[in-house]
Amino acid sequence: MALTKEISQQLQDIANRLRINSIRSTNAAKSGHPTSCASMAEIMAVLFFRTMRYSIDKPRGASNDRFILSKGHAAPILYAAWAESGLFPVEDLLNLRKIDSDLEGHPTPRLNFVDVATGSLGQGLSIAAGMAYVGKYIDKAPYRVYCLIGDGESAEGSIWEALSFASKYKLDNLVAIFDVNRLGQSEPTAFGHDMQLYKARVETFGFNAIVVDGHDVQALVEAFDQASQIKDRPTAVIAQTFKGKGLTDEIEDKVNWHGKPLGDKAEAIIAQIQSRISTPKTTLKPESPIVNVPDVDLSVRLVEPPNYTIGQKVATREAYGTALVKLGKSCPRVIGLDGDTKNSTFSDTYRKTFQDRFIECYIAEQNLVGVAIGAGCRRRTIPFVSTFASFFTRTFDQLRMGAISQANIKCVGSHCGVSIGEDGPSQMALEDLAMFRAIPNSLVFYPSDAVSVERAAELAAQYHGITFIRTSRPATPIIYSNDEIFAVGKAKVVRSSKNDQILLIGACVTLLEAMNAADLLAKNHNIQARIIDPFTIKPIDRETIIKNALEAGGRIITIEDHYPEGGIGEAVAGVIADIPNIVMKRLAIREIPRSGPPSVLIEKYGIDAKTIVKMALEMIEKK
Repeated sequence: MALTKEISQQLQDIANRLRINSIRSTNAAKSGHPTSCASMAEIMAVLFFRTMRYSIDKPRGASNDRFILSKGHAAPILYAAWAESGLFPVEDLLNLRKIDSDLEGHPTPRLNFVDVATGSLGQGLSIAAGMAYVGKYIDKAPYRVYCLIGDGESAEGSIWEALSFASKYKLDNLVAIFDVNRLGQSEPTAFGHDMQLYKARVETFGFNAIVVDGHDVQALVEAFDQASQIKDRPTAVIAQTFKGKGLTDEIEDKVNWHGKPLGDKAEAIIAQIQSRISTPKTTLKPESPIVNVPDVDLSVRLVEPPNYTIGQKVATREAYGTALVKLGKSCPRVIGLDGDTKNSTFSDTYRKTFQDRFIECYIAEQNLVGVAIGAGCRRRTIPFVSTFASFFTRTFDQLRMGAISQANIKCVGSHCGVSIGEDGPSQMALEDLAMFRAIPNSLVFYPSDAVSVERAAELAAQYHGITFIRTSRPATPIIYSNDEIFAVGKAKVVRSSKNDQILLIGACVTLLEAMNAADLLAKNHNIQARIIDPFTIKPIDRETIIKNALEAGGRIITIEDHYPEGGIGEAVAGVIADIPNIVMKRLAIREIPRSGPPSVLIEKYGIDAKTIVKMALEMIEKK
């Protein structure tokens, strides 16, 4: 649609005001990225004042179009756009990067108009794709999702994972905008202004690709209008821009200006930009959303209790699939995501029951987690994300940023430790507890049987934040009754007596080894051992551990199918560090393991019952 000269001029003037306010805010902060903001000024003006539909009163309202600034270092122009829209006073932009301001160096959801934290590059498009998937297939609503990506960050593989995903699922409500300004942080980008190369690449991934002059408001309006008419394909708007556009010849399209405020040059540059503005204040306002999308109820529970028999052998990974179906029956907003491991993680159980609430993300784990983060935004769904626990290690950056984003995702990792057996060390998760424990505000569950898995899944679903449930491959016996009550941060005392001389702490396969060891100690040495199942490794149950350790002679052995760093042993050590009269030994996997039968590996790496007995005898004799 052709613009009138008046509207075209207003949009260009808005772009220049955004430039000015980006310069002023970064100069006040004495840090920031004004040149990165300048390259995208016209894009932001057209998106926020011509293309997107949203309510200023409810910036994160369910009905609104969504915008993700993947190149998070350009935060000042995002803040400037919202100030220009009237959400908050323009003067507040001068508080950029101050300790008492939420206008941080990169966007975070402390701000009511930001969905996710960005700044670790390459993650925005996966998140946007998750939002778009929910919009098209779950909300079935007309809101659209726009993601602005820097050309430098397009070198990240996660961008291409997201392009593949968006095309596979025909996300025609998604627009990826590439700000191709030619310059990275330290030197020109790999492909400069080769716009046809960018176009050919995204077209190969199945996108509708539009190359446009990123500083031409008319061309941008036409590109976004065309994108809104495309069906069954996402659109990529590939905008040729210049870093520092409109500042001065000394700065525009020049290296060595990344991440630098303009300093003494600022006022003269602002005056020059101001001279190009003919409308002091715009009359353009965002259009309202097309329909009112209702809020959803995320109340969730198991629709029926666990149904097992004591002693029955069930793999905890299998119980996860059962639990997820029960949660899905109680809440239609529970969704499952997997990375082509669903027949091993047992998320396939959910897919078979709720095909329209399951997203296969294929072997692209970074995108898998990013999509889940996007799907959980604005409290639209409760995403459960499953794969082998070892493969979550490649998503650590997404999880780290997810924590900053206040993301609500439930990670479930199977095939933990040497107990998986013959597949060997590449498949054995031995670092996963350490990784997830390091995520701020996370919950880490390590259930020991099918009953506790179901309750862990229920508790995880009810918690708003990042959770991890560690599940195992071997079938293990049911040890809890179906009506057993579980709580976050509350351990279970599995075995105790008045004559206990040592406390054994293990989970799942090592809890069974601890129980076998306790039998051997009693039978062969007349020594009673107390046993604790921690259930959650974060938070760990400090009170129960200390109380029972003191009652059991002040001796603890932890046993874990995990490397020593960051697992059960270190969690327990942190609890007792300031408690006198307690000594502790740790059994863990202390070298890179080999392939072999699970029982052989458990014995070889010293987390078996015989090794526990030997260590217990040594501790009791020494004490």
